[in-house]
Amino acid sequence: MKPLASILKNFPPSKVIDPTIDYSKYITLDLSVKNQNLTASKSGNSADFEEYIIDYLKKNNAEVAFGGYIERRTLYQRSSIFKSDLISERNIHIGVDFWIKAETPVLAALDGKIHSFKNNIGLGDYGPTIILEHQIENEKFYTLYGHLSLESIEGISVGDFLKKGEYFAKIGNSKVNGDYAPHLHFQIIKDVGDYWGDYPGVCSTKDLNFYIENCPDPNLLLKIT
Repeated sequence: MKPLASILKNFPPSKVIDPTIDYSKYITLDLSVKNQNLTASKSGNSADFEEYIIDYLKKNNAEVAFGGYIERRTLYQRSSIFKSDLISERNIHIGVDFWIKAETPVLAALDGKIHSFKNNIGLGDYGPTIILEHQIENEKFYTLYGHLSLESIEGISVGDFLKKGEYFAKIGNSKVNGDYAPHLHFQIIKDVGDYWGDYPGVCSTKDLNFYIENCPDPNLLLKIT
C-alpha cells in the first residue's frame, strides 16, 4: 500500500476556499516567532490581528494569506488550552491556515463524507469544526476544517456525502471562531482516533514527530506552491 503522502502528491490539486480566487492572489504569511512585526499584544487581540491581516493583504495586492505548517508561534500563549501547569506548552501549528474575510465559502478538498462536527467553544479553540472522511486507493484518512461559521454546522448530518470542490461551509468571525481574525484551519489526519469534531491543530515539541507522521503537509494535496 502506498504511503498517504505519496497518494496525495500524485492527486490533482484541490482548493478548500472560494474557487474564484486564483492562486496568484495567494501570499505566504509568516506567523512564527521570527516575525518581529507581529507583537504578542497584536496577535492576542482579534481586532488588531484582523487589521494586521487586512493591511498585509492590501500591501501585497493579495486576497488570501496562507501558511503555517510546522510553524512555531507565540499567538497561543493567551489561552490555557495550549499552556498550563498541567500540560506541556503546545505552540507548533500542524495544519495550514487561510486568512481571508469571514463568510468566505469553504470547499471539500476531496470526495468524502461527514465524519463528525462540533462547536469547540473557548478562547483559542476552533469554534465550529467539521471533519470529513475520505478513502483513496484503500487508504482511509480525514480532513479537518476549523474556525467555521455557526451556520456551517446547522442542518448537516454525520454520513452526508460531499463531492470534491463542493461548497459546504463558511469561514466564521471572531465572535464564534475562538477569537481569532477570520481564517480557515485546514488539516490532513491519517488516524483521527477517538476524536469527534475535534483534533489537535497545535502540538508540543515533544509530540512533533508523531504529528508530522499523522498529519502530513496539506500542500501535498493543495499544491499552492
